[in-house]
Amino acid sequence: MEKPTLVYTTFPNFETAKSIVGYLLEKKMIACANLREHEAHYFNDGDISINTEIGAFLKTTENRWISLKDMINEIHPLETPAILKINIDDSNDEFKNWILNIIK
Repeated sequence: MEKPTLVYTTFPNFETAKSIVGYLLEKKMIACANLREHEAHYFNDGDISINTEIGAFLKTTENRWISLKDMINEIHPLETPAILKINIDDSNDEFKNWILNIIK
């Protein structure tokens, strides 16, 4: 059975996050997403920057990982976005079936 996969990425603001997540949902690349605003601390040209960004947990399936990663890379506004795959060893069958039925 196909396995659920969690993909994490960030966006510079809610407007961009909602737009890209909506597109990914329409294309059935993801079954759902959770968006959270948080404070990000990171290096930027040798200096430490602190900004607000939107973290997105994207729920999808293992077989969509490569296509999803490529699609996000293509439409993401940042030059070097973080696009991280988080493997899920197991989940409840109801959740697996829900995802598989949505993005088959």
